[in-house]
Amino acid sequence: MRERAAEYARAAPGLDAHSLMAGLDEVKLLFMPMGERDGAYDPEHRVIMINSSVRPERQRFTLAHEISHALLLGDDDLLSDLHDAFEGERLEQVIETLCNVGAAAILIPAELMADMLSRFGPTGRALGELSRRADVSASTALYTLAENTDAPVIYAVCAVTRAEREGDEPGNGSGGGKELTVRASSSAPGVKYSLRPGTPIPDDHPVAVALETRLPITGDSYVPFRSGRRMPALVDAFPDRYRVMVSFLLPEKASESARDAQSQAQTSAGAGVLRG
Repeated sequence: MRERAAEYARAAPGLDAHSLMAGLDEVKLLFMPMGERDGAYDPEHRVIMINSSVRPERQRFTLAHEISHALLLGDDDLLSDLHDAFEGERLEQVIETLCNVGAAAILIPAELMADMLSRFGPTGRALGELSRRADVSASTALYTLAENTDAPVIYAVCAVTRAEREGDEPGNGSGGGKELTVRASSSAPGVKYSLRPGTPIPDDHPVAVALETRLPITGDSYVPFRSGRRMPALVDAFPDRYRVMVSFLLPEKASESARDAQSQAQTSAGAGVLRG
């Protein structure tokens, strides 16, 4: 799916909405109110519908997602494999996941991904820059960057949310005051650890300090797991408006060359870095 979507994007004259539609013969694009739905693809009438009420950033991702649906429906071999392996609700879930993968491949060129990792290393700044330059959501950039990172890294997007009370479901938005928490997280291949959405960030953690000072921070610290466990890690926290893009490089698994490569990439990029 990723290869098919990337090939489609390379053939498109551009990455704006109408340029992306150029590769779908006789498929119309309609923007219209759709309530809570972001979009849909109607293969019978060959129409892609996008909710006109959502943010432009969300519209763009939804369009790429629906284009991926059209590409998938046009790939008989892939469809046959999916129907052989899955059925019912699980089949629908897998298809939606594949179309999200396709959307990311369409919107984030491989060359841009390679450039960000080359310039900034597997860092929070790479995550922030990728989101901005590809004009995609931080979560889309996060999952795509994680898939393409060789170093043992956990990426996270952190933001201030309403604090949860005891007994609340994680991330349901109920509770009292506000606190800095993990909004989304993804790990590089081979890393078995992850951060759950809703995990609180301690006030003295570099991520919290970066948000408060609005300065990027890199230094030896820890991964603040929800269980209370503190795993040592090289933390790179890059503030971006109301949130912080973060990478946790696991030093007990990372080679010295990987750590040196990250430091060298940050130095060459001219990032304002505080160490501590």
